Amino acid sequence: MKKFLHEFKAFALKGNVMDLAVGVIIGAAFQSIVTSLTNDILNPLLGIAFSTDFSNVVLPLPNGADPLRLGAFISAVLNFVIMAFVLFCIVKAMNRLMALGRPKKEEAPAAPKGPTQEELLAGILAELRAQNDRETALTK
Repeated sequence: MKKFLHEFKAFALKGNVMDLAVGVIIGAAFQSIVTSLTNDILNPLLGIAFSTDFSNVVLPLPNGADPLRLGAFISAVLNFVIMAFVLFCIVKAMNRLMALGRPKKEEAPAAPKGPTQEELLAGILAELRAQNDRETALTK
């Protein structure tokens, strides 16, 4: 049991786990800001076209079934899109900052180019001719 607790402590205090915990807490706090933006500002503005708060817009269904709450669904989609956009901007900014801290890698010099296929074939042909000339000289 002592070994288990030691392993858990080592896991919980790693930098990645702590960074993740901070990220989750900040994300949850930011989610409430985005939800307030959607519910308190965007929905009333969008609701002007429907003469009601946009989150209350429903599509009635026949036979007395529960209506489709389109306004609430679209509000949730707006929340998601806003959160995704903000997270994208944050990740992009963090990647840019991390790239500034890293030294730029120098490109390796290009490897010297070898002979072309035509040059190799010409060399083989010259070698074969020379070999053929030697064989002809020996047979005479």
